[in-house]
Amino acid sequence: MYHLIQRINFWFTENRVTTLPNSEIKDPALAEVGRQRIEWAAREMPVVRLIRQRFKEEKPLKGVRIAACLHITTETANLALALKDGGAELVLCASNPLSTQDDVAAALVDYGIPTNAIKGEDETTYYRHINTALDSEPQLTVDDGADLVTTLHTKRSDLMANVIGGTEETTTGVVRLRSLAKSGRLKYPIIAVNDAQTKYLFDNRYGTGQSTIDGITRATNILWAGKKVVVCGYGWCGHGIALRARGLGAQVIVVEVAPVRALEAVMDGYQVMPLAEAAKVGDVFITTTGDKNVIDEAHFQVMKDGAILANSGHFNVEINIPALEGLARSKRRLRSFIDEYTLADGRHLYLLGEGRLINLAAAEGHPASVMDMSFANQALCLEYMAQNRGRLEPKVYPVPQEIDQEVARLKLKAMGVEIDRLTPEQEEYLASWEEGT
Repeated sequence: MYHLIQRINFWFTENRVTTLPNSEIKDPALAEVGRQRIEWAAREMPVVRLIRQRFKEEKPLKGVRIAACLHITTETANLALALKDGGAELVLCASNPLSTQDDVAAALVDYGIPTNAIKGEDETTYYRHINTALDSEPQLTVDDGADLVTTLHTKRSDLMANVIGGTEETTTGVVRLRSLAKSGRLKYPIIAVNDAQTKYLFDNRYGTGQSTIDGITRATNILWAGKKVVVCGYGWCGHGIALRARGLGAQVIVVEVAPVRALEAVMDGYQVMPLAEAAKVGDVFITTTGDKNVIDEAHFQVMKDGAILANSGHFNVEINIPALEGLARSKRRLRSFIDEYTLADGRHLYLLGEGRLINLAAAEGHPASVMDMSFANQALCLEYMAQNRGRLEPKVYPVPQEIDQEVARLKLKAMGVEIDRLTPEQEEYLASWEEGT
């Protein structure tokens, strides 16, 4: 263990720089704090650590230019360092205006990775940073929400000839990219990292569940026990949020449009009802659907005084904020991540984190241990893309099964968990059709 800690410490003290061109961050003086937090996260990311060690030896991405649009967190920093050690020429920008951790951004610049990200940046700055990343003329793209890929396809298409492929981290981005592919306009292959079992079963469920509750708690300091919590959407993210809210003593109501998911929520023991009904009784509303105007004007009009509104979907469109602004006679910032809207009848509704990803706006995002698997998939899929240059069509691909299984195997090994293997007889039986009753 001592040698492992020594190795980790070495990784985080080498290759320091003091200035870096083509970077825009809040404050370089925050770098040392960021370094310490990145080092702490690394201790919870053993799979990425193993990949980083191999990448450093083999340099599978040597000279490959990568533009990455991701949440600038300690976990992302560990992925970035693995790619850099693998030989990549990497440029980073934020995938959400509120998700950047400014100390991490400063540390990344200190490590020699061009980074353009400032927590709270406006939309103009946000897209300028994306364009700065694209100025590197990337051969591979890494995206979380597909803003970088969309910008590349619509406004920077002159760079398309350089691109080998890309990866997409989240559900919302995969939906956008599949729509782009369906229209026949996707110009290069992209792997949907979100669809790996070692991503959505853990990151989406356990990561989103814990970090969303964490973000709302940090923003509000509410007691969850006894609260009526309305979870809009019962995909894997909704699963996790509902599970964690119930674990804290909340009465959970699920809102869904898909019959199978609604049925699953009922069988999991939750109340299921239309949002028009849930709006009348809920204390806390959490959206996680990937769609727009899920909570709309008609819902605001019947909510109880003091209702709290939070979003855990990628974009700030799930809660109809313009409609809320239109109903309000006044608005004020009550706490760092709470905006109080006073309606004409005197009721108060509280919007958290400007309707953006609450787990990253008000907290630190997913725990490092779960992001270990997601970012292991990212690193290995980028290696796969580089190795298969020119062999893949411009489509959205699943994560190769061998990568998904390898990530699970490495994670189990890191956790000290052993599992059984099929015997030759069992493998033969599963591959045959002759033997029956």
